[in-house]
Amino acid sequence: MPDDTSADPAGTRPRVLHLISEPRRGGAQNFARDLHRELRRRGQASALCALAPHPAPRPAGPALPGPRTEACTGECTGAHGAHPTAHDLRPDAYDAPPDACADAAGLRAAAVLGSGRLHPGTLRALRATARAADVVLAHGSDTLAACALALAGTRTPFVYVSVGHPRYWTANRLRRVRGGALMHRAAAVTTLTTEARTVLEGQFRLPDGKVHVIPNSRAAESYPPADGRADRRAARHALGLPADVLLVAWIGAIAPEKRLDLALDVLDRLPDVRLAVAGDGPLRETLARHPAAARAHFLGALPDPAPLYRAADALLLTSDSEGVPGALIEAALAGVPAVATDVGWVREVVRDGATGALVAPGDPLALAEALAKVLACNRAGLGAAARAHALEHFELGAVVDAWQRLVAEVWAGSGAGARPGP
Repeated sequence: MPDDTSADPAGTRPRVLHLISEPRRGGAQNFARDLHRELRRRGQASALCALAPHPAPRPAGPALPGPRTEACTGECTGAHGAHPTAHDLRPDAYDAPPDACADAAGLRAAAVLGSGRLHPGTLRALRATARAADVVLAHGSDTLAACALALAGTRTPFVYVSVGHPRYWTANRLRRVRGGALMHRAAAVTTLTTEARTVLEGQFRLPDGKVHVIPNSRAAESYPPADGRADRRAARHALGLPADVLLVAWIGAIAPEKRLDLALDVLDRLPDVRLAVAGDGPLRETLARHPAAARAHFLGALPDPAPLYRAADALLLTSDSEGVPGALIEAALAGVPAVATDVGWVREVVRDGATGALVAPGDPLALAEALAKVLACNRAGLGAAARAHALEHFELGAVVDAWQRLVAEVWAGSGAGARPGP
């Protein structure tokens, strides 16, 4: 993999703190974990922490890029439990061996700062923890608000990593005003495409040079393709899924904009297909009563989706709004073709007719027809093409150089300079 900073002398690379909303897997969290691991592999000091252990139930609707206080509904445990606490994230955590923070679940080793994402105690813990870092990367909208509040008046700069479609969560004036106020406090903002940068600059009047385009990406080694029929059957057995059926994966938050209801409508039209749903959210109980839910397997939020990709014949994405979905990249790296709604920048990942199929949003009949066609044709060929496309455009190693350059630029701009050597 490229690494244009590998010759830097010790003490001249900034220490990076990755901040995620909570340790359970999601698009922003998965990317933060992969980037954290790759930076450490390259010898750059990096640590990972979460605002809270688990999300509280939230109202239906899109996430807002603004303040929102949420209480923790899960258990917050320390070094001997599910998640380490903020006390476990010491300055020397940045100097641990590259794999010291990784475990089987990937994100479970993230130190948890508090009981709620914007609880005053959480913000105080973030402010204290950030003293050991040179640059904080804030992955997701809740972390934007937390960093804007907790790091105000400190010398530690933060970068907001925007992964969604900005037109979706800036639909009204209040959100634009709130989001703009928070983003102006960031030293830099990253987004996934040039179109998204144009929207952010226009909606929030961000100055030239503040918004940087860095593509979404994943580490290919985290999503290996199934090694033949036996491997696929073993993955299904481990997940409690039927062995000899057409199996389609659906991965995401069970929230209104993700449209699991459409996926179940599709399932209702394809009686020979089973659906494996990986995720949780406010609509789970309601949608579990859908007429087609008897042929759906609700797996909850998986600690690692890689086994589901190896188990699946195809991936179905039914969202009304997306940026560049990480699940599509993960599935493609695993050699799984996708049928997806043509929203956001989904077409950057799914090439209609070549790696899967694209369908207009909100049309269950068109989705069912496209999925039936993908399942009936050369799935192996589509999956191989999807993997080749993802390796060329979305493999993590191809974009980490850009992240290292941006972090170094932000650190230099903060006036902190290089740390003195030992």
